Amino acid sequence: MIRKALVKVVRFKRTEDGSFTVEFAILFPLYIFFILGVIEYSMVSIQKAMLNRSMDLVVRDIRLGINLTDTDHDTIKDAICDNMAVMRDCSDNMLLEMIIQNPYGGVNFPIEATCVDRAEEVQPVTEFQNGGSNALMILRACAKVDPLFPTTAMGRSVSGEDGLVRLTATTTFVQEP
Repeated sequence: MIRKALVKVVRFKRTEDGSFTVEFAILFPLYIFFILGVIEYSMVSIQKAMLNRSMDLVVRDIRLGINLTDTDHDTIKDAICDNMAVMRDCSDNMLLEMIIQNPYGGVNFPIEATCVDRAEEVQPVTEFQNGGSNALMILRACAKVDPLFPTTAMGRSVSGEDGLVRLTATTTFVQEP
């Protein structure tokens, strides 16, 4: 009886059935996390590129005086969001800052961009000044978006303390006379 059990144990030890299943069970989660991380990073990169492109298009329209007759905060924000195709709730998740800059002085723009805090209703005061003719303007947009896969390592690394991804775009232009 012990001999029969010992023979079965030795036969079970020598068989190679299921060896691929063990490798698959170990490596498959690693591949999936890698693929999800690549997708997360590419979506953040696409959103960042679209924000930069949208800012460039809107600033071009402002400089040339095309399509934007009123250049207040909400009009510029709506124009940027109209050009964005990949950001959900763009107007709720973005905040614009625009200041007049002395071209011969140092940049007095805050280093850290003020973004929308979706947990609060009241937003911090940001500067938004329309300049006169030949005034150098700095425009910065900052948006916070949800990561696609917040539980992956890439989702955690691209997001901040609040679990949201911060996207910023800054551009400068001169008000034409």
